Amino acid sequence: MLLANIVYSVVFNKCPQCHQGKVLTYPPYQINKLLDTGESCVHCELKYEKEPGFFYGAMYVSYALTSGVFIVAYLLQLLVLDLPETQFALSMVSFILLTFPLVARWSRLLWLNFFVSYDPLKSNISISKQSNSK
Repeated sequence: MLLANIVYSVVFNKCPQCHQGKVLTYPPYQINKLLDTGESCVHCELKYEKEPGFFYGAMYVSYALTSGVFIVAYLLQLLVLDLPETQFALSMVSFILLTFPLVARWSRLLWLNFFVSYDPLKSNISISKQSNSK
């Protein structure tokens, strides 16, 4: 179930603790605001950036994701596709450039999920706050 919670949080850009609020505030292909992260979750008030430079570790996750894609593509190239080297290199560079915004966002979300786990009780906080305020 842990893996399902992480995948849900990363794919749908949700807070890793409550799965309610959004972590990254803008669409992935709005390049000038690609990595703008909210201060904290609007539902459970989880502070996203634990300390200054917290998301530097996401660079390693991004490297791992990109390397994994390249290794799989290279194995496909060797075993199935057999494209000319130039065509393979150009297709890989194009693919990496086109998917960079998604990989950068997913790496930040994965990095945050390494340190924060899902708590079903936190997802009900906003509901209880609203009912108490009435």
